[in-house]
Amino acid sequence: MAKPNLLFLMQRLPYPLIKGEKTRNFKILNYLLKWYDVHFGCLIDDPADVQHIETVRALCKDMFTAPLNKKRAKLTCVTGLLTGEPLSVTFFRDRGLQRWVDDVAARVKPEMIFVNSSNMAPYILDLPRTGKRVVELGDVDSEKFRSYAETASMPMRQIYQREWRLVKQLERRVALECDYSVLVTEPEAALFRREVPEAADKIVGISCGVDHRYFDPAHEYEPLFDPAAGPSFVFTGNMDYLPNIDAVVWFADAVLPLIQKASPAARFFIVGSNPADAVRRLATRDGITVTGRVPDVRPYIHHATASVGPMRIARGIQNKVLEAMAMGKPVIVTSGALEGIDAIPGRDLILADDAISFASAAIRLIGATEERATLGQAARRLILERYDWDACLSGFDPLMRPSPARRSLAPVLAGAAS
Repeated sequence: MAKPNLLFLMQRLPYPLIKGEKTRNFKILNYLLKWYDVHFGCLIDDPADVQHIETVRALCKDMFTAPLNKKRAKLTCVTGLLTGEPLSVTFFRDRGLQRWVDDVAARVKPEMIFVNSSNMAPYILDLPRTGKRVVELGDVDSEKFRSYAETASMPMRQIYQREWRLVKQLERRVALECDYSVLVTEPEAALFRREVPEAADKIVGISCGVDHRYFDPAHEYEPLFDPAAGPSFVFTGNMDYLPNIDAVVWFADAVLPLIQKASPAARFFIVGSNPADAVRRLATRDGITVTGRVPDVRPYIHHATASVGPMRIARGIQNKVLEAMAMGKPVIVTSGALEGIDAIPGRDLILADDAISFASAAIRLIGATEERATLGQAARRLILERYDWDACLSGFDPLMRPSPARRSLAPVLAGAAS
């Protein structure tokens, strides 16, 4: 007996595993394969991902991808100003993908639909019902746009305020019309329940995990810089993402000069794909290296003095922090980077919310070999205890298991569910 069908939609290809969103969705995809035949649709927003399409296609019964030209999408997304839609929705709209979704819904009638992100939800919200619908919002994106609006100047402030209002309306619709809305931390889920109390029983927090066998300090990592040349601090992440841009610019402007005053040889490595112009400009400063996309972030983390998470604009869980902790590396974070991580400051990592305390913690760690080791060991232990992927993904079981009646018809499903 064939497995039931699942329609899975997301913004981008969930491979290679170079950012948190890709990793989480690739793990979810593999987790759901034990129950479903997956019809997978996404946009390709990075030409470098094209070579990996077949890796994902091999897992799926059916797959559709559509190229997304970011420059063109930015120009065409302004149609949202005329239609009254969020610009983040029109940015990710593709007619070919919509036709494929409509066809799968009519022809296959999937028993389950899983959508990653609110801006992809409009692809399925108006379809006739054929089964359950689960939308992974990840974070409460409307709050992110509210945060952007608070610090932006005109005209971007007005655009962000508009986006805040319209995305909030879309999130509310998702919560009311779909079977479950999933957030990546319990604090985000609690916030969303307050925003849409009528749907509180359908709002669930399911944490990210970490592949602690991959992010393991026991492996050998060839140094990509000279660790003996001076203390080094590393930040990893997608570097065209505004919260990450803000974080590294703030660290470079306000924190690193204080560190370098005490330790002139201190260096800052910004490791991640698609660095924005504001990030590239930082590479002209003494002690700052901007790598761009790298095949493996682990050598940078492993050989650094510490990993830093100086997030001032943050939503949800910071995978960069979890990965550094899994690597047994001391981590210095702001409160924004700590949200959703069940870590105790002073035991598992260091919490510092202003430039002086952040720099002081970094300077202290430079000469504190024993403290670095103790923090790293505690961090690794926490990851092993709380952030194993299988344990985290089990949170999807009550939301997305096929119906008992369907499982009873297919021994393979019954076996997978036992």
